Amino acid sequence: MKKLILTTFLLVIALTKSYSQDGNIIAAFSKSYACEYRYQYDSAIYVLKPNYTAENYEINLRMGWLSYLAGKYEQSITYYKKAVLLMPAAIEPLLGYVYPLSALEKWDEVIKQYNAILKIEPANYLANFRLGLIYFNRKDHLVSKKYLDKALNLFPFEYDVVHLSAWNHLSLANYREAKVLFNKALMIRPYDLSSIEGLKNIK
Repeated sequence: MKKLILTTFLLVIALTKSYSQDGNIIAAFSKSYACEYRYQYDSAIYVLKPNYTAENYEINLRMGWLSYLAGKYEQSITYYKKAVLLMPAAIEPLLGYVYPLSALEKWDEVIKQYNAILKIEPANYLANFRLGLIYFNRKDHLVSKKYLDKALNLFPFEYDVVHLSAWNHLSLANYREAKVLFNKALMIRPYDLSSIEGLKNIK
């Protein structure tokens, strides 16, 4: 009986400690959100730090985002890397990871992260669209088309991918496809100047 009472007592202490720790973390996150809302990114980081542990996925993810907003890109990358290691099947830390990489113009690393997303979720719209955009800007229009076609199949009436696909087809001299897509872009955004310009460039 004494052993049962002692075990119960220790369990209550452990649960109370866990609840207290969780309560502290929740309060810190709440304060952090309030600071972020006021664009006080350093303060938003500061209130989280007392609760930081390298093994906590949520805090690493949050610190990665806040560090990016604060312009601390290398720190942001460090936090996102830890989040990725903690949850290797998760897409959200990989999506976050590309923000500081893009800010530092590390485009090959950005491509690597988007491809990592596509290994987990081949039909991810954002990864396909942004890879299409990167290769479009690199004037590698055939590779761009491969990714844009996937994104377009997922969202056939979404302006960004319809509009970019139209310009990409125009660059490939696929004039019929470009015309169809520019007209579709104008259905989404009537009087869109870029789409009107694209139609004028069709021979």
